[in-house]
Amino acid sequence: QVQLVESGGGVVQPGGTARLSCAASGIIFTSYDMGWYRQAPGKQRELVASMGSAGGTNYADSVKGRFTISRDNAKDTVYLQMNSLQPEDTAVYYCKASRPLVTDYWGKGTLVTVSS
Repeated sequence: QVQLVESGGGVVQPGGTARLSCAASGIIFTSYDMGWYRQAPGKQRELVASMGSAGGTNYADSVKGRFTISRDNAKDTVYLQMNSLQPEDTAVYYCKASRPLVTDYWGKGTLVTVSS
């Protein structure tokens, strides 16, 4: 059974940092592209950052220079380092595993609230 379990959310002050983790099980992690998405209240889910199985990265313009995605293939885990957080970063953050011709897998999400 495939599981993606996010952790690291919580309440952060504006300008603060947070590090999200997503631990995968039930998949051959190195074969999957991994991504972080977020969904703010009343908005559609959007891509935040992704990292391909070969290590290439892609970021939403709104987070470039502030967020960094990384993966540890030995731990089957993908991370999202978030710096200079702003209230508009408040959202539920989801982890996704994907590969061509295979169903995408999603985690249940972790809430990040940026507030003073």
